[in-house]
Amino acid sequence: MPVTPYLMMNGNAKEAIQFYEQALGAEVRTIITYGDMPDPPSEDLKDLIAHAKMIIEESALMFSDAPGPSTITSGNQVTICISTNDVEKSKRFFEALSDGGRVKMPFQETSFSPGYGSVTDKFGVTFQIDTEAPG
Repeated sequence: MPVTPYLMMNGNAKEAIQFYEQALGAEVRTIITYGDMPDPPSEDLKDLIAHAKMIIEESALMFSDAPGPSTITSGNQVTICISTNDVEKSKRFFEALSDGGRVKMPFQETSFSPGYGSVTDKFGVTFQIDTEAPG
């Protein structure tokens, strides 16, 4: 079960991806903009990164641009993404981490995952729980 650093950016995720691709010899596997999503949040966000994943040797790094007014500050730019291939397992992790914490995005099916949610646990650590789509 991979545990992946997830970098939250202030509108410069594309630039960061290009930088890390060059600097680390990374391979970009996924780039989804907010404009690619079925219900984009707004026209001004359409070119920003909703989700990206790159591979650096055997490790992964994920990215997203913050979708609203900048709330990214030093200390909350990196979240922990736990990926499984089982929706029920992902949901159990999400519910356990939610105990005493604060749900940022309820666990649900999304355009990029059959089961995804985001929660800040009672210690202030933000986790993204993701279920990888088959295939």
